[in-house]
Amino acid sequence: MAESVIMPRQGQSVETCILGQWYKEVGDLVKTGDLLFSYETDKAAFDEEAKSDGVLLAIFYNPGDEVPVLATIGLVGEEGEKVELPETLATVATSEASDEFPKVIEFSLEPDQEYDPRIRISPLARNMALKLGIDYSVLEGTGPQGRIIARDVENFSAQNSATEDEDQPLVYEKPTSPLVKPDNRVGKVSDNMDYELQPLTNIRKLIARSMHQSLQNSAQLTHHLSADARKLLSYRKKFKAEFAEGRIAENITINDMVCYAVIRSLKKFPKLNSHFLGDQMKLFRKVNLGLAVDTERGLMVAALQNAGDLSINGLSNQLGILADNCRKGNINPDLLSPEAASFTVSNLGNYGVEMFTPVINLPQTAILGVNTILHRPMELSDGVYGFVPVIGLSLTYDHRALDGGEATRFLVAVAREIEDLTFVM
Repeated sequence: MAESVIMPRQGQSVETCILGQWYKEVGDLVKTGDLLFSYETDKAAFDEEAKSDGVLLAIFYNPGDEVPVLATIGLVGEEGEKVELPETLATVATSEASDEFPKVIEFSLEPDQEYDPRIRISPLARNMALKLGIDYSVLEGTGPQGRIIARDVENFSAQNSATEDEDQPLVYEKPTSPLVKPDNRVGKVSDNMDYELQPLTNIRKLIARSMHQSLQNSAQLTHHLSADARKLLSYRKKFKAEFAEGRIAENITINDMVCYAVIRSLKKFPKLNSHFLGDQMKLFRKVNLGLAVDTERGLMVAALQNAGDLSINGLSNQLGILADNCRKGNINPDLLSPEAASFTVSNLGNYGVEMFTPVINLPQTAILGVNTILHRPMELSDGVYGFVPVIGLSLTYDHRALDGGEATRFLVAVAREIEDLTFVM
């Protein structure tokens, strides 16, 4: 009996996942432990291995589809075994009322339908072509690596629907190249150069949706302030030397020390360590610090639970592990939920950014942006001026939850903590 291929659940807060790609095609032999498919949660990617031996009999979702966790997305069984659609999909697949092709893919071919494995075509596109009587061997694919996908079959069918004759074969017209060239005819507005239309990745779509919702559903305002960074740089030099000599276990960074100062300030201003829930505020007794991490797959904001309980060494260690897990893509998805953190720090100082406006991870009430260190003129004593290193701080807060005065006082407190740093190692 065929065994279901299930979309795994990664974390209790994850309800759906984005199907990445299938590493096997229908009809391929599958062994336990083989990579079967990839999938994504909020910015974290995973590979799923086959749980049984057999043949991949069917696939019910396409790459890019948003799939409920624990849903059946495919079947593995014995060759020639009858394929039955999951109950939740059977109605869609067998519906005669819709003119659109369902997303459900039923891949078993009739015995007289020959399949050339040398042709790169998605299973859905192959079945669509067979249903329409189209010779898919003449099609040119526009999918990944030249694979023929459903859109190619649909375009071909649409091009020929007006002139189709039962006694004449369909004539293939090559699809428009994705490289769009300018139209230089008189009277036409044209571009000055060629360009390529590139679809958004699933991760970029998630980030875009989150950022838009944040700005659309809150009243965000940003205050900017600078803090004297002389003590910060002095500690950094000291910690770097001690780490090189093996006297401390962690290479404590400027970002670690800024986060330490933020945590101490949040304990004094609990309204900043909160979530805004419309008609009430959730004030956290512990600091669950969100850390923005730049990865190859996009920006991730992961939460360090109970960050206020850690020493500077412990904080540096845990923030390093958190960032490393984000970059490797094996971060716990529950820690990527905006609800997991009570306040977020986003540091662009390493990139030389002098000032920016960070966007709040709702329902959090605020986020601190950390800028690069610059040298500015400052009075050192009566009438004596010199250039002093200062670090820029940008606090964005939700004005629905916080008044400007309270937000400013918190920002000043963070600056003072940076300027008066002391540590218990």
